[in-house]
Amino acid sequence: MPGAPENPGRAKAGWPWAISGAVAASAIWASMLFATGGFSDEPSPDLAGYGYTGDLCADTSLAPFENAHFKSKASTSAKDANPQHSGAQLNTMDTMSCNVSLEPENASSSDYSSTWMYNTVTLHRKTDPAPEFADSYLSYEKQETSTHYTVENVPGLGAEAYLVTRKDDGSSSNSSYVILAVRDGWMTFQSTWSSYASSSSTARQPTPTEVATMLKTSATETLKRLQSTRAR
Repeated sequence: MPGAPENPGRAKAGWPWAISGAVAASAIWASMLFATGGFSDEPSPDLAGYGYTGDLCADTSLAPFENAHFKSKASTSAKDANPQHSGAQLNTMDTMSCNVSLEPENASSSDYSSTWMYNTVTLHRKTDPAPEFADSYLSYEKQETSTHYTVENVPGLGAEAYLVTRKDDGSSSNSSYVILAVRDGWMTFQSTWSSYASSSSTARQPTPTEVATMLKTSATETLKRLQSTRAR
């Protein structure tokens, strides 16, 4: 018969081998997907190009504070090094921090003041921080305590950013506390300014608005540097 196989029985016998071969290939493909996470429900972390550094202070921009006539306090000993940094690479996240003690350039020896700028960066590798990020800072306005805060959205930094400013009355006008928080993908960044000066201090203290500008300028450059660490 035209078109019929020369050996129908032999042709049929080949089907089980073809099927078993396809099953084997599928099994190998599936095992590779499991091994590489192809069937995993966990989303891949979006680190937005940011990399880990063991010394966040080396990548922290202090220029805006120096331009405002602040300088890093001199270290008195190795134990009290200034600035101080730390970092850790863990299974679920990478963490980095930088703590800098500042003082006005024109402060006299009799002036008493305490100024700190503290940066933290977290590269989240297992959990997307986006759903909870905004509320963790908007909650400052909901605090029912004697201390009150304002929270503002900050455009132009990362995917979202917020500025938290403590409201001070006239009796504590020489102190300020401001937080700038930025999220970009699965990277979260927080820069905190905390300062206090005695009423007898002759050095001028920056206003919260001036502090906010310094934090934004510093954060912009610092985050740019952290993205360049991926290429180092």
